[in-house]
Formats: sequence, structure tokens, C-alpha cells
Amino acid sequence: MKLILILLLLSSTVFAQRPKAYIIETSKGSLQIRPITHGTLVLTWGETTIYVDPYGGAKLFEGLDDPDLILITDIHGDHLNPETLNGLKTTNAEFIVPRAVYDQLSDEFKQRAHVLNNNESISRNQIGIKAIPMYNLPASADARHTKGRGNGYVLSFGNKNVYLSGDTSGIPEMRTLKNIDVAFVCMNLPYTMDVDEAAAAVLDFKPKIVYPYHYRGQNGLSDVNRFKQLVNGKDKKIDVRLRDWYGGSSE
Repeated sequence: MKLILILLLLSSTVFAQRPKAYIIETSKGSLQIRPITHGTLVLTWGETTIYVDPYGGAKLFEGLDDPDLILITDIHGDHLNPETLNGLKTTNAEFIVPRAVYDQLSDEFKQRAHVLNNNESISRNQIGIKAIPMYNLPASADARHTKGRGNGYVLSFGNKNVYLSGDTSGIPEMRTLKNIDVAFVCMNLPYTMDVDEAAAAVLDFKPKIVYPYHYRGQNGLSDVNRFKQLVNGKDKKIDVRLRDWYGGSSE
């Protein structure tokens, strides 16, 4: 009995710490967005649950539906995390990954993986999935993120398009995106870009809603409030939403 009570207490603690789901209405039902941590989130649309870059341990996903799709952006441990994947129930999940990630998957996961390279598109469960380049500038062979290795993604849910930047600089492929309703944009030095570059890129492609995510770097958390000020100082129509990704305060 004591063991059951302890487990219930631990589970309730995880649920209490997890940010609530945020809702985006689409032409085919509500899209639920759940921040998990860093660059990790869960999207639920109808009967389909998508885990993006599952990381941080399986306990963070307790109480959520098991994934139908798992999207992984890159080979680094905060995106491709075998410990977390092995702790999750992924039996019925298809992995959508770039080639570099596929090559590092276990044989079990490879059997259920689909390789999607930059600029390629597929459809799963009426969800359009397009792989968008993600890389550091200046592009070089020794960059932390080389061009062609990882994927950002644009997901289409009914009439709504959702952009997941992955780890990237403010590259031309991001700045020229069109018709993005919701964007998740990284900003953490020295791995991706600083707040100024992220704001400038967002002002170029003008998503209707933007969530800063993946904003923990070597010097702690990036100043997402300043990001909001930079964006809305030039374009008040862009809805910058600051959310809790690291267990601190949220808007």
C-alpha cells in the first residue's frame, strides 16, 4: 500500500510540474501542444500523438498517450536520446528521422523508421510532414550542425502549418518560409543563434504565433522577454508566446 501511495505521489508531482496543454484550433479539430522540456514537445491532433525529440527521461511523459509518430531532428543527445526512447512505449510508433539519426537508431527502431531528408515530404494520418534544413551559419564542415544532417519540420494539421526549427541559425530556408501559423524557434548560444538573430529571422517569415523553445545554452537561459520585445517592437501582429520549458515561470 505504501509503495502505491509513493508511486501516486511521484506521478502527481510530475503532472504538477508539467506545463498545461495549449490549444490551436484547426479546420479539422483542436491541436494540443504540450511543452515537455528544452526542445521536446508533444502534439496531439485527433487520435494521433506526436513526440518531438523525446528527451529528459520517460518519466516526463507519464500520463500522456503513447506516441503514434516520433519526429527526431538531430543526432545530439538532447534530440536523439536512447535512454528516453528505451523507457517509452513506442511499439506502435513510426519514427520520422533524417539519415544521420537513422544510422544511430537501434535495429528495433530502424524497423519502424522512415528516413526523410531535407526538402522531402510525406503524409501520415492526414498530417503533412516536410523536412526543412537546419544548420549553423557560417556553414562549414566542422559546424556543430552541418547542412543536410538534421531536419527542422513543417507539419500541416488541417489548415494550420506548424514549424519546428530544430537546431539552426537564422538560415535563408527559415526566413523564406510562408504561411506558418505556429513556429517553435530555438535561441541558445553557442549551439544555435542568439536572441537578436532569432528575432530578425522571425520578423522575416512572420509566423502568426511563435514560441521560443530550446533556449538553454552555455550561459544559462536566453532572454526570451527581450526576444518578445524585439519582435513586437517591429511587428505587433506576431503573437509571441512565452511558455515554461525549464520549470521556471511562464507567461
